[in-house]
Amino acid sequence: MATILRTWSYQYQWLYDGISRLAALAVGGEGRFRRLPLTGLTINSETKILDLCCGSGQATQVLLQYSPQVTGLDASPLSLARARQNVPQANYIEGWAEKMPFGNQEFNLVHSSAAMHEMMPEQRQEIFREVYRVLKPGGIFTMVDFHRPTNPLFWPGLSIFLLLFETETAWEMLGTDLGAGLREIGFEVSQVGLYAGGSLQVIQGRK
Repeated sequence: MATILRTWSYQYQWLYDGISRLAALAVGGEGRFRRLPLTGLTINSETKILDLCCGSGQATQVLLQYSPQVTGLDASPLSLARARQNVPQANYIEGWAEKMPFGNQEFNLVHSSAAMHEMMPEQRQEIFREVYRVLKPGGIFTMVDFHRPTNPLFWPGLSIFLLLFETETAWEMLGTDLGAGLREIGFEVSQVGLYAGGSLQVIQGRK
């Protein structure tokens, strides 16, 4: 699964950005897509935010509009170099989501945008455990990612996108209950929302 377009999309930022903007039209544009995981949350200048798997900083830029205390974590030096250039106001750390280079209870909010579908199931659970560890008591883990469409009209578009740009882990996640995975770690899942005919899900879990 996936094609050379996946490689190109990571190699050329203009292509990745174009694909992201096009895909986000299903929920009303990129601005709305980036804010979906923040729905209903109280965020202020004192909120310490971790943008998990921040990539080139597209979501990081939006998070900075809510709080100046944003840290982006990613394992890709290339992505972090782009993020530092695109959004220099944030702090960036290179590291793996499964073994974060942070102490316990450092963040009020951990955010993940379209990243968990890149992980194998056991890897995803390791990440959830790490998120739980670095969150302060009462902290929130919020994420937006793919979901099995509830509206059949959205199946063709999602299938083509996954075939062109994603791997088997994305297909596997369509059949996964992420909320159950969070509850297994100890999170209280406080909100689950479906968008774009059910092809996108937003989950918020409280520690």
